[in-house]
Amino acid sequence: MTGAGTMSVETQQRGYAKGRAKRREIIDQATAMFGEVGYRGASLREIAARCGISHPGLLHHFPTKESLLLAVLEHRDDVDIEWLETDSPDGVTTLRHLVELVALNATRRGIVELYAVLSAEATSADHPAHAYFQDRYRRALDTATTAFARAAEQGALRDGVDPDSAGRQLIALMDGMQVQWLLDDGATDMAGVVRRQVQDQLTVPLDATPDAAPADAAELDADG
Repeated sequence: MTGAGTMSVETQQRGYAKGRAKRREIIDQATAMFGEVGYRGASLREIAARCGISHPGLLHHFPTKESLLLAVLEHRDDVDIEWLETDSPDGVTTLRHLVELVALNATRRGIVELYAVLSAEATSADHPAHAYFQDRYRRALDTATTAFARAAEQGALRDGVDPDSAGRQLIALMDGMQVQWLLDDGATDMAGVVRRQVQDQLTVPLDATPDAAPADAAELDADG
């Protein structure tokens, strides 16, 4: 009885592991297809075929197309969370993390395509990801503007730079550079452009430690 019970548990655990692996494969294939043709152009039957399962088999994991879209977006957020929602009290550190996120994105074209396509589609109020992207933009803007405000409090922001405007400009630049990068097949140095923009607004090197003293403009220009 004990042996049979143990085998049953082991078999059940293997089944769970296979189910998790197949769910991840579906998310990966949906990520690729949403990036290729958008949410509206994607077909659950085609995603199922790419995964080597039937349409009903896919629906066992994701009952609706909307539930699959949500899983795809949540998966992307799991990857980005440490950069987008960093709670560092040091503004320069947070800004550096945002530049590092841009550098990370340059290594994952599929994720960048997904975001560019879906964020454009989701401007329509009836899109299932409309509220998600509204909230994501609010969080991204809050992260950037708060980082610039903290940098100002620490004496690390150049005179005349408004934290709110700087934060909005940074998010706009990050999104715009992604589109350019996609269109020129990765030739654009996204992280380099964003890094220079942020550095031009600071009085300390972007890679400085939190207690670094402000440098004068001539010193920073010489370094850049």
